[in-house]
Amino acid sequence: MKKVASSFLIFFIIAIIGYGLVNYYPYIFAKNVEGSVVKVEKLMDSVALISRDSDPSNKIFSFAVAIKNETTGEIFTASTEDRQWAAVQGEGLCAQAKFFPYPPWKFDKAGTFYGARLLKLWNCADKKPL
Repeated sequence: MKKVASSFLIFFIIAIIGYGLVNYYPYIFAKNVEGSVVKVEKLMDSVALISRDSDPSNKIFSFAVAIKNETTGEIFTASTEDRQWAAVQGEGLCAQAKFFPYPPWKFDKAGTFYGARLLKLWNCADKKPL
């Protein structure tokens, strides 16, 4: 009886961990990227309005974001619907952003990022804010 109870408990714990990994994968493996903003490109309004979505307001505020990590030189790119990126216009800006990865079981998007969340923004000529 103890073996059945302990095996059920182990199965239950593994199921909970699996459920958490599947549902919260992007949040668990999110990457903080800090560096200079290479480009923030806004999706054109006319393209957004042609979308099949029932709510086109999300697509109107859709951006493509590219940030160059100064330490590694790697450029991280992501798509996002975060309206804060509308404030990131011009050159010489640095940002700290959280990039959420697509899970590996989404084969067509695995290894790429979405939902870049702007955390901090400053002028690169100034010192980095605390």
